Amino acid sequence: MYDVLIIGAGPAGASAGLFAAKAGKKAVIIDNDKSMTKRAWVENHYGVNEITGPELVETGKQQARKFGAEIIEAAVVNISKSETGFKVEAEAGSYDARHIIVATGLGLDLAEKIGLTTKPGTEPRIKTVLDVNYDGKTNIDGIWAAGTVAGVSVHTIITAGHGAHVAINVISELNGERYVDHDVLKS
Repeated sequence: MYDVLIIGAGPAGASAGLFAAKAGKKAVIIDNDKSMTKRAWVENHYGVNEITGPELVETGKQQARKFGAEIIEAAVVNISKSETGFKVEAEAGSYDARHIIVATGLGLDLAEKIGLTTKPGTEPRIKTVLDVNYDGKTNIDGIWAAGTVAGVSVHTIITAGHGAHVAINVISELNGERYVDHDVLKS
């Protein structure tokens, strides 16, 4: 049983996985290797002079792994409610999770299939997004969304930050109190 299962390993998904794993949660990221970031050239990401999209995606995955997140390359084909959370069926097998974060970029097919509510997008060329509240909650309790699929700007710095934002909210719900992650310089 995973505490958090994230669908998508682009900036939003990997960032969510990094925060969840660093907080000591059992986290897994299932990724179909189709992130739109893999086509990007990035010069506007804080803390990075310039980087290719594939390098940024790989760095995000490495950071999430560093703190213990598992990463599985496969497509998720279905999600169903279970007694303890959710059963997630992927090409690589089935996984049980208490919470799910959908970070699928432009991909809405699975979300619509399982009954997540959508609304019109506001970004250029993003016609439809998931309808989420400020915290990233969808209309199905325990399923959250982060990044472009949740209606935030497609810029990698914004989707990465939104993935962290949503993960902090999931961690806080799991802990029963507000979670904060502050690193300090080691002297």
